[in-house]
Amino acid sequence: MLSPATLAGRPLFETLAPLLASLDAAVLPDAAHLSQLLQTHAPDALSGSGAPIRFVPPPPDNPGYERHIHETGEVPTRPDDWHDFFNALAWCVWPRSKTRCNALHLSAMAEQGGSPGRGRVRDGITQWDECGLLVISTRPALLEGLARHAWREVFWDARAELLASTRFLVFGHALWDALRAPFFGLCAKAVYRPVDEAWLAQPLAAQQAEADVWLADWLARQGMDLGPRSLKPLPVLGIPGVVAESADPAYYQDTRQFRPRRA
Repeated sequence: MLSPATLAGRPLFETLAPLLASLDAAVLPDAAHLSQLLQTHAPDALSGSGAPIRFVPPPPDNPGYERHIHETGEVPTRPDDWHDFFNALAWCVWPRSKTRCNALHLSAMAEQGGSPGRGRVRDGITQWDECGLLVISTRPALLEGLARHAWREVFWDARAELLASTRFLVFGHALWDALRAPFFGLCAKAVYRPVDEAWLAQPLAAQQAEADVWLADWLARQGMDLGPRSLKPLPVLGIPGVVAESADPAYYQDTRQFRPRRA
């Protein structure tokens, strides 16, 4: 197995780079090691009820995942599992927003009153938690273009402007997992946020910390209005540099991956 450190220089792993670079063993860290990383990088990370977060092996009695985190602060984390590994790193770099997601899950459960299934709100939170991508730009027109699926127009025609003005900050741990070996059609669930030039001038760590505060507030404002339709599809492999094929303008003509917006 490749070590996590080999991912540190890849596109869309930028916010995790310091964490990944410190993990050069060819095995994934266990739950105890991940808890130590969290104490170093986000010692104030809390569950939705205010319990301190820590990573533990999955309990044998298989309690409800989000409720268990909410009540105990314990995040069940399977050994040698990339998906759970990236979930732990997401807690390290998005602690406030992860707290908000956990709180919203429990609020939605209470509102459902025991109805079967996750429901619209929890479906939205789950999609965001797994595949979320916060797109931040000083060029609102580019964000509008992405929202209306003008993929070639933004990813190719405005390529230089996009790279200079826009940051793609991964939130979803399943998205990071998939990016280890990107597959055709890989799609994120995006939230678009315009900012001013001062935001872009900050160091990456400051951008990430501020984005976490903003996102936690955005999630709180969405509340029970959050759902899958709150999130916009974005073909991840169209982001310049993620795959070598994106260096060819013809790449963006394939509507199987770069689908036009539905009427």
